[in-house]
Amino acid sequence: MKSTVYFTRDLDPQAMLRLYNALGVKLEGRVAVKLHSGEPGNQNFLRPDFMKPMIDRVGGVIVECNTAYDGGRNTTKAHKITMERHGWLSAAQVDIMDETEDMELPIPGGKVIQKNFVGANLRNYDSLLVLSHFKGHPMGGFGGALKNISIGIASSRGKQYIHGAGDMDKFWDADHDAFLEAMADAAWSIHHRFQGRSAYLNVMKNMSVDCDCCAVAADPKIGDIGILASLDPVALDQACLDLVYASEDPGKADLIERIESLNGVHTVEAAAALGVGSREYELVTVE
Repeated sequence: MKSTVYFTRDLDPQAMLRLYNALGVKLEGRVAVKLHSGEPGNQNFLRPDFMKPMIDRVGGVIVECNTAYDGGRNTTKAHKITMERHGWLSAAQVDIMDETEDMELPIPGGKVIQKNFVGANLRNYDSLLVLSHFKGHPMGGFGGALKNISIGIASSRGKQYIHGAGDMDKFWDADHDAFLEAMADAAWSIHHRFQGRSAYLNVMKNMSVDCDCCAVAADPKIGDIGILASLDPVALDQACLDLVYASEDPGKADLIERIESLNGVHTVEAAAALGVGSREYELVTVE
């Protein structure tokens, strides 16, 4: 069954609102808004002024979790300093969900991991809005909605668990495809928890081969493409990949090389196999 993915080439906050309205979903109750706060030194992350109207539209709380490696976001104190410097604390209420503890979510059908450790404050939210910056990634090949709900919502311990494909001692050297499959497993746990109460937007702007988690990231070489939205994170990420390949910009070569060298599409394949969503979609342009 095909999922619907909405698309616009407009790249402004109002375009995000139009796409959200096109989804026809009303996120009710306490809404968690998952985005990327950006590592100190990174120049490519999406800024609060771009995201704020969408956050305000749902009355959401920005949620993040700490990293599992050294940097400006590996402790709650450091993370909040980074978020203040990047403007997020002024944009909306912020919740570092693993500030005090994490909690376990079951993944009964997981291919690699059967549990996911996430920030315990996730239990305080009724709905989930995922605002992702689509770009390359030095481990996953690319980052989009699936990475944002798997690694992004995982606690610091959970990030180590996913990266290690279930073995925290293999944080940096687990079998690569197993790591990608573990991300898909973790994504299932989040999408399942918020089934019918979640929405996803991917912004294809400032698309470096590197992630917003990199303190020093390569400058983007491919031109901006637009914004996409869907209730299906698998279809959404697949549509973004397809738009990269279909681009006539010669600068796409670097991004494609990054994706293919790390078998990035395998996360999408694995998530589809788990039933997170469908790789088949209809792309609907919203003016």
